[in-house]
Amino acid sequence: MANGARTLTLAGPLAARRPTAPDRGVQQGSEAQESGARRWLDRRHLIIAYAVFAAYAAMDAGLSSGRDQVWAIWAACGYLAALVILWRWGARTAAAGVSVALAVLAPLLWLSVAYPLEDGMNVIERSAGLLLHHGSPYLTASQVSGWLSYNPYLPVMTVFGWPAAAGLGGLAGHPGGWMALGTVAVLAAAFWIALPAGPGGGPGPGPRSLWRRDALLATAVAVASPVIGLNLAVITTDPPVLAFMLLSLALAGVPAGVKASVARTAGSGIALGFACDLKSTAWLAVPVMAAMFACRDGARATWRFLAAVAVTGVALIVVLDPAALMHKAAATALVQNSVLFPLGLTHYKTPAESLTPGHMLSSLGTAGHVASVGLLLVAGLAVAVSLLIRPPRDVRATIWRLAAGLTFMFLLGPDVRFGYFLYPLGLLGWLALTRGSAPPGPARNSAFPWPRRSHPSEG
Repeated sequence: MANGARTLTLAGPLAARRPTAPDRGVQQGSEAQESGARRWLDRRHLIIAYAVFAAYAAMDAGLSSGRDQVWAIWAACGYLAALVILWRWGARTAAAGVSVALAVLAPLLWLSVAYPLEDGMNVIERSAGLLLHHGSPYLTASQVSGWLSYNPYLPVMTVFGWPAAAGLGGLAGHPGGWMALGTVAVLAAAFWIALPAGPGGGPGPGPRSLWRRDALLATAVAVASPVIGLNLAVITTDPPVLAFMLLSLALAGVPAGVKASVARTAGSGIALGFACDLKSTAWLAVPVMAAMFACRDGARATWRFLAAVAVTGVALIVVLDPAALMHKAAATALVQNSVLFPLGLTHYKTPAESLTPGHMLSSLGTAGHVASVGLLLVAGLAVAVSLLIRPPRDVRATIWRLAAGLTFMFLLGPDVRFGYFLYPLGLLGWLALTRGSAPPGPARNSAFPWPRRSHPSEG
């Protein structure tokens, strides 16, 4: 990746100036790094990415309405501004910052002030109040009076409603704002781990500062992209789940031929445990990643990973839904709200609609709904069989398997929103932004005492 001076020299009006001998050395080193480790973050690739983002936002502005249209108008302006900055000056950090401000922050604030709180955010606020006063974020079966009485999220999602439940009003208590902050923080940690500094990294304008800038740049591009930016701005509950899944995958990555350390294996399990206690859409990652650990690192690493996931999940339920461990009605409410309701197996069903095959089947009546749930189970079984026959051998293969499995399950499952495709798209976007990111050899970074990933196949 080129340093700041190199970028301005190439993009500015003095680009034709013949460099001096020291400049040529800097150029050669920068060009080598641009073409290798960080090529997906270079100026040319970012121009292509932002052009695609702008085209999508412009199309969405013309075809959508309501919250989505507000986001699309703001985002189109942000992406076009980023393109101008990249094309004229080549300032990648400035372009990414402008895109985040206009494609995420501005529409998020606009929608939070000008529009009423979304149903999902109302559910999270109510659940936080229930937890503080009754020890459980769920209403029991006798208290359910309609589909909005259900809380389809798992206990950790309640945390985003705590500020409002504690009495904070306005933007300070808005669950969507806290959700956006949490998502960005976890994503930044994931990129910080996944993009290593390389051997010999030190302070100043060397590899260490380039690594830090790359991690921040990759985070900004991911946050500003339509995949995450749209969901943050219109306030859906999926971005923090995806962020914890990516953090788990980042911790699982090690150089080719090197086994993951105890700290990395346990850390990966803890991160995935948080994701699984946010929303059930993360559950498929548990068997897929366990198969990868078994194939790459052996049985002990697998059990360590699974133990970390299980202990984290149980500990979070103890803290955030203690009533479920003491009262049968509360435990039943947990299953009814977070498992049966999303599958459409409760008396009251969500009015959410989509054109996926599974939803179209479920709209045909009881037989169609049973067929949709059956196809969902078949898809899950197919993923399980594939893990036994051909388990993924590295993080890159794990991401492809997980993205494919989630895509089929979202296509075939009942009552699935198009927004759920954030997960496979986000996973593939992660592969692009971290592609070839590690230096050759099992280098260590002082900021992270675990072995660093070095082979492009590690994703």
